[in-house]
Amino acid sequence: MGADTPAAQPGAEVAFMGLETLGIKPDQRGKVREIMDLDDNLLLVATDRISAFDVVMPNGIPGRGRVLGRIAAFWLRGLAEHIPTHFLTDDATRFPGKLGEFADTLSGRAMLVRKAKRIDAECIVRGYLAGSGYGLYKESGEINGIALPPGLKEYERLPEPIFTPTTKADEGHDEPMTFDELSAQVGSDMAEALRRASLDIYSRGADYAQRRGIVIADTKFEFGLIDDKLAIIDEVLTPDSSRFWPAESVGTGKKPVSLDKQVLRDYLLSTDWDRTPPPPELPLEIIQKTVDRYQMAERLLVGGAEQPTW
Repeated sequence: MGADTPAAQPGAEVAFMGLETLGIKPDQRGKVREIMDLDDNLLLVATDRISAFDVVMPNGIPGRGRVLGRIAAFWLRGLAEHIPTHFLTDDATRFPGKLGEFADTLSGRAMLVRKAKRIDAECIVRGYLAGSGYGLYKESGEINGIALPPGLKEYERLPEPIFTPTTKADEGHDEPMTFDELSAQVGSDMAEALRRASLDIYSRGADYAQRRGIVIADTKFEFGLIDDKLAIIDEVLTPDSSRFWPAESVGTGKKPVSLDKQVLRDYLLSTDWDRTPPPPELPLEIIQKTVDRYQMAERLLVGGAEQPTW
């Protein structure tokens, strides 16, 4: 089976599902990523697993981890000019110890990062009215306490990007927070710093992506403290943390094409699955469509560039 093609038959494992396939036990195993603790640093590994509605699917999406890893490293290299980041390298040949022996397998899907003291909030920026934000707007005309003009339509561009943080839940669902609630949790100065940094990174990323034919409708960031300085951590502006739309599909009055796992969510919503484990097997057609969407996002955004030009 090729690295970026679907499994030969439903339910077959993708070529790489986690560090344990290399004989390495991860220190933390998330739904779709794994982490190795390397004293002052961490190794973050994006697997080909995929989740929807907080449930890991029985099928992987071949090559997905590499797409996520390469896109995240692409943004982080560019952002280092504007804000501290946790990123050290994604060159697998430079990974310490035994890890360097697996450079071919880890290449693209793993990055070495500095440890940070995580700030427990999801920093979401919305430039368009979509997803859960649209549901909140329909109910109250507001999103996270921010009043919006009446009469906005789904998928419409907002007058300006808005900062709509949520809780950071290790289990279950994140919950919306107002800016005042965030301030009460992390302090007013830190809340303002998070808002300012989130809006700045989103604006830079969205402007660059627009020039490459992609609309970033919304995204989420995570931040931490490294040497007592605010730093961007985790993945950044990837198809997993953002809603990507091809620019030509936006503004048509119809639902834009999504260059992320929305095609998977839409399929699952069309079934009688109740969103609790175990999830259904994924048809090869849905796996292939998801592969295609992720690869298109990387092709348009990165296109051979080492880092974005702001």
